Amino acid sequence: MSVLIDTYGRTHRNLRVSLTDRCSLRCTYCMPHDFAAWLPSEDLLTTDELLLIIDVAVSQGIDEVRLTGGEPLLRPDIVEIVERIAGLPNAPRLTLTTNGIRLPDLAAPLAKAGLNRINVSLDTLSRERFKTLTYRDRFDDVIRGLQAATHAGLFPVKVNSVLLKDVNDDEAPALLQWALENNYSLRFIEQMPLDAGGIWDRTTLITADEIYASLSQHYALTPVDGRGSAPAEEFYINGTKATVGIIGSVTRPFCGACDRIRLTSDGQLRSCLFSITETDVRTVLRDTSKSTANKREEIAARFTKTVFEKLPGHGINDPSFIAPPRPMSAIGG
Repeated sequence: MSVLIDTYGRTHRNLRVSLTDRCSLRCTYCMPHDFAAWLPSEDLLTTDELLLIIDVAVSQGIDEVRLTGGEPLLRPDIVEIVERIAGLPNAPRLTLTTNGIRLPDLAAPLAKAGLNRINVSLDTLSRERFKTLTYRDRFDDVIRGLQAATHAGLFPVKVNSVLLKDVNDDEAPALLQWALENNYSLRFIEQMPLDAGGIWDRTTLITADEIYASLSQHYALTPVDGRGSAPAEEFYINGTKATVGIIGSVTRPFCGACDRIRLTSDGQLRSCLFSITETDVRTVLRDTSKSTANKREEIAARFTKTVFEKLPGHGINDPSFIAPPRPMSAIGG
């Protein structure tokens, strides 16, 4: 049973773990094409440090861990990390979010190591638009990665898409048709104010309502009951069991049911993607005066503190909202 319950009664069972802030793409809604403000390598958590934190989190009731980045598959020991998490007592359900580029080589080893499911980011079906969005010509690698994930049995393969005004906002129906043809589970995500370049603009936001309206011109969408703490509103498609999700982080916030905590790749706990405060656990891990038992006790206390101080919502729609100083790549998606 989880002991991580905040002052609003929300029980926390999901830990998002960033493995690195590095990425092999330069998606315009995440970072500038010439971005180079990476975290110092010595600040990044080692695999042993990550495993100790995750083990403590599991002992406090965390039952799902999502590995994120940056691009988590850039971590050289990613298969070992998955295998070691899967080997923990009371191992959590283990998922991973990736841009898919390294999946052709890694999908099968990751599945064998114990990965349960995967999310792949893909915003367009056009190679030229992909190059414009990411500043990299790697579209074919992503498609091969998705195919490799399917062949490895990482079902369902989920695809995350962000629509940008006058860039790819005309592709929602085509993306859904492609996803249905390939048995992928598609989710559209509203662009969030977390880009390193500071280009986010509410006036050009493609909203959840607009995405729904675009899809509804081609498909009959029926709401799925029982959303729970899931970030996506799911809809049955044309009366079948196939679904599509829409994550309206900005215009349809789901903070009231949030069950997530975040750990950055440099060892900071965050109660919310948009939090402007963090709780340091790296210094606890690297305090040579503490025994392992003492470290575990202190890390557990810091998890409790992080959850206790969690705000009721992210506040994006409040006039006083301040975007976090870190971009998404440094926080972990």
